[in-house]
Amino acid sequence: MPLKPKTFDQYLAALSDDNRAALETLRKIIRSTAPKAEECISYGLAAFRLNGKPLVAIGATAKHCALYLMSGSTVETHADDLAEYDTSKGTIRFPANQPLPAPLVKKLVEARMAENAIRR
Repeated sequence: MPLKPKTFDQYLAALSDDNRAALETLRKIIRSTAPKAEECISYGLAAFRLNGKPLVAIGATAKHCALYLMSGSTVETHADDLAEYDTSKGTIRFPANQPLPAPLVKKLVEARMAENAIRR
């Protein structure tokens, strides 16, 4: 059984090349949108925390990659933007070879930052 990752980079290193590339792209978009966010491991996923609060996480399985919004309301609020994706309450799943568009990721991260700001 593989060891649980303790760092963001360890999480990514354990992935297949295509999943790692897709998540590295997400990582860059998230970091540029929320430059003060800190990388961490949360619930076994590569995650970002801002001002001590969970922001978003990214992950991959053998079948898909995912952006975890760590909020049930964000997916619902942006349902029109996410209509073509496989979603659940707080998750957006996508194939590694069809990454989420940067403007959409930026919009979702900004929405999460706004939600967290309200919940101070």
